[in-house]
Amino acid sequence: MAGSLFIVVDEQIPLAEKVFSKFGNIKLVDGRYIDKEKIKDADALLVRSVTKVDQSLLENSKIKFVGSATSGIDHVDVNYLKKSNICFSYAPGSNANSVAEYVLNSLFEVTRNINPPFSLSNKTVGIIGYGYIGSRVKYFMDIFNIKCVLNDPPLFDQTKNLSFVDLEEVLQSDIITLHVPLTKEGKYPTCNLVNDKFLEKLKSDVILINTSRGEVIDEQALISFKKRNPESRLILDVWRNEPNINIDLLEKVFIGTPHIAGYSYDAKVKATEILFESLQNFFKTNFNYPNFSNKNSVFLAPKMSNSDYLIESIISKYWNISGDNISFSQYSSLAENERSVFYDSLRKNYPIRYEFRSSVIDVNKQNESFVFDTKARGDLRKLGFKFKNA
Repeated sequence: MAGSLFIVVDEQIPLAEKVFSKFGNIKLVDGRYIDKEKIKDADALLVRSVTKVDQSLLENSKIKFVGSATSGIDHVDVNYLKKSNICFSYAPGSNANSVAEYVLNSLFEVTRNINPPFSLSNKTVGIIGYGYIGSRVKYFMDIFNIKCVLNDPPLFDQTKNLSFVDLEEVLQSDIITLHVPLTKEGKYPTCNLVNDKFLEKLKSDVILINTSRGEVIDEQALISFKKRNPESRLILDVWRNEPNINIDLLEKVFIGTPHIAGYSYDAKVKATEILFESLQNFFKTNFNYPNFSNKNSVFLAPKMSNSDYLIESIISKYWNISGDNISFSQYSSLAENERSVFYDSLRKNYPIRYEFRSSVIDVNKQNESFVFDTKARGDLRKLGFKFKNA
C-alpha cells in the first residue's frame, strides 16, 4: 500500500499535503463541496465537521478509511461506516485546550465590559459535559479558585462519581458552559437540551456559553429568553444551520464567533497527527511523521501599575477575542445568499492562533512598570505560558 493510495483531504486540515503525501496522491478540496464525484476513485477520505459523511456520499465508492480532524462526530454516520466495513478515526480531545482557552478568555471579556465590574472568583460555573473539554475548563477555573458544579449523566452512570450533580443544581449557576456531544437518541439526548424548560430555570443575569454544537440550543427559545432577560450574556461559537446562521440571535449575543473556539493551530496540528497515526495503523505502513519545528509565539508583557488584572490583561493582549466576533452590521448588510459565504470565509481565513502553551511572555526592560508577583507567574505557567527574561 505504501505510496499507492489516493486520498481526498479537506483543504483546511493543516500540513495535509506534507503529512499525507507519504501515503500516495493527495487531492485537496473544499470540505463544503465534497461529493460522490470528488471521491469516486479515492481509497481514503479526511474531513472536518463541515462535511456530512453518510451513505449518500459513500455508497458505491472505493473508500476504505474515513478520518475526521475533529473531536465531535455528529457529521459522520458511524453506523453506516461500521456496516460497510469502512474504518473510521477521529481526534477526540485534540481541541480541548483551545476550547477551554476560548471559554476563559470570553469570561475575562465579560468581566472587562460589565459595570460594575465583578470578580469571577465570586461566581459559580456550571459545566455541562465533563469529557476532554469540560474537564479542561474546570482545570482553568481551579487556577483562579472559581467554584464549579459538574453535570454529565452518561459519565455518572459509568463512574457513579458523586462530584456530579443534577441538572437542576447546575442551572442555578452564574455561568453555564456547554461541552456535550450532539445526540438525538439514547437515554440522554442533547439536541435542544437548552429549551424553554431549561432556560426558565436560569438566573436573569446568567452568562451562557456554547462551544459544543448549535443544535444543542433551541435558538428561538434562547432569543425569547434574551428579550425577557436583557442582563443575561450569550457567548456562542456554534449555531444551528451553519453557515446560514440565525441573524436575530447574532444581534443579541455578547460574543458571537464563527465556530473557531477549537481553531488553535496547535489543535489542528494535533488532529492531523492523530489521523496520520490512524492511517498508518490501518494501511500497515511505517512512515515517519514529518518533523515540524515548534514556533513559539513571543509577545511583550503589558505595562501595569498594579497586578489586580494582570492575567486578564495578558490574555487579552495575547488574544483579542472580540476581534473574532462576526460583525452583525456587516453580516446583516449582505444578501441572504451571501451570508453563508461570508461565514465560511471567516473560518477559512481565520488567523493563526497559538495556544498559551506555545506562547512566551517577554518581560524586558521596556516593562519597568510591569507588576509581576510569584503567584501571577505561577498561575500563568499553569495556564501554559512560558517566560523570557523573567
